[in-house]
Amino acid sequence: MTAGADHLRTRSDGGRAAEYPPSPEPLRVPVYDNHTHLEIADGALPLTAHEHLERAASVGVAGAVQVGTDVATSRWSAEIAAREPRLLAAVALHPNEAPELDGRGELDAALAVIDELAAQPRVRAVGETGLDFYRTGEDGREAQFRSFEAHIDIAKRHGIALQIHDRDAHDDVVATLRRVGAPETTIFHCFSGGEDLARLAGDAGWYCSFAGNVTFKNAETLREALRVVPRDRILVETDAPYLTPVPLRGRPNAPYLVPHTMRFMADLLAADLDELCAQVAANTERAYGSWADGLAAGSP
Repeated sequence: MTAGADHLRTRSDGGRAAEYPPSPEPLRVPVYDNHTHLEIADGALPLTAHEHLERAASVGVAGAVQVGTDVATSRWSAEIAAREPRLLAAVALHPNEAPELDGRGELDAALAVIDELAAQPRVRAVGETGLDFYRTGEDGREAQFRSFEAHIDIAKRHGIALQIHDRDAHDDVVATLRRVGAPETTIFHCFSGGEDLARLAGDAGWYCSFAGNVTFKNAETLREALRVVPRDRILVETDAPYLTPVPLRGRPNAPYLVPHTMRFMADLLAADLDELCAQVAANTERAYGSWADGLAAGSP
C-alpha cells in the first residue's frame, strides 16, 4: 500500500456511521496536532488525508505528526510526510504488535524496517512505542520490553524524538527510560498518568501530550496532571480518529478539532488562549523541528 491510497484500514472496532462535526471557531495562533492516524478511515463519509489537512489549516492547526503503529502504517506515514508539507512522520511498532511479531519470529526484521525508516528526513519521531499492560498479558511482556528498548535505541541513534504509548504501565515505562537512558526528546503521547507522573516527567524534561480525553467528565486525574506540567512541556494531540473531545463524543475525531481541546486547556489553566497556543506551538517545533525542512523534490 502506498501513500497514494486514502486509507490503509478502518477502525479496529469497525468505525462509526456518524458524520464529522462542524468546524470549530479558528484559533488565532496556529498549533500542531502532534499525534494522529490519518491512515484510519472513520465516519459515514471518511475524509482523505488532504481533506483532513485542509480542514485543519482552516481553523488554525498548521500541521500534524502522522503516526505509524506497524510496518505498513509506518511506511505509509513516512511516504506521505515526504511529500506533504503539513505532515511529519513517526514510525514504530505499537507495543501490542510486539508479542505477535515475536511469536512469528518477525520482530527483529520489523524493527530493522523501523530503523531504516527513522533515517528519512521527514521522520521526526520513533513512536508510538512503549508498554501496554491493558491488552497484553504476562506472557507478552518480555517482547514488549525488548521492542520498547530497541525503539529507544533507534530514536537515540537517529537523534529524533520518542513518542511513548503508556497504558497501565507507568512505573515500568519510567524504569525502562531510566535504565537504558531516555532520548533527549521524550514525549508521553496521550498522557494517561496523574499528578505524580506529570511532576516526574516535568523534572526529567519530558513532554506530556494531552488529547481530547482531558475534556471527559471522568478525567479529573488528567486535569490534575495538566495543572502541574511545566508550560514549556505541554503538547496537544487528537489521537484521531479516537478520543473525540467534549462536546462531540460519539462522532469521528480529526486534527481540525484540536481547537476544542486547546480552549479547554486554556480555561483549565486560566491561561490566555493565544499565549498558550504560541507556547504549545513552540514546544512542538522544539520537539520535532521545522515542518518546512526535508521535503521531497517537487513537493508543494
